[in-house]
Amino acid sequence: MEHQIHQGRNVKRFREMQGIKQEALAFDLGDEWNQKKISLLEQKEVIEDQLLAKISEVLKIPVQAFQNFDEEQAVNIIANTFDNGSILNGINHNPTFHPIDKVMQLHEEKIALYERMLKEKDEMIERLEKLFTK
Repeated sequence: MEHQIHQGRNVKRFREMQGIKQEALAFDLGDEWNQKKISLLEQKEVIEDQLLAKISEVLKIPVQAFQNFDEEQAVNIIANTFDNGSILNGINHNPTFHPIDKVMQLHEEKIALYERMLKEKDEMIERLEKLFTK
């Protein structure tokens, strides 16, 4: 039997990764949505294309991510990636990078994360302002 990708579970997974509550997603989807409907939606194995496109727009996640992400497959890929050259307990005795480069990369990642968090904060303020003006 072929393994079916659970689109509802993927919606929940990506929504939670972004720290968005069911109520907030419902608000962004429109007046006919509420927390209970989002909960039921996240239990559906297959979601209609038009609705998936709307959710994709709201969460800023490509439709294909909801249709194709398979946690089981991802776990298998990660499990099969480790070999004798893998890092055990985070200690690599044969580093192949320059430590300064690594520090700079981490610094750039922190800046990118900070900028993304600021953008998400602005979007949340926008959502709240819309909610209060309703």
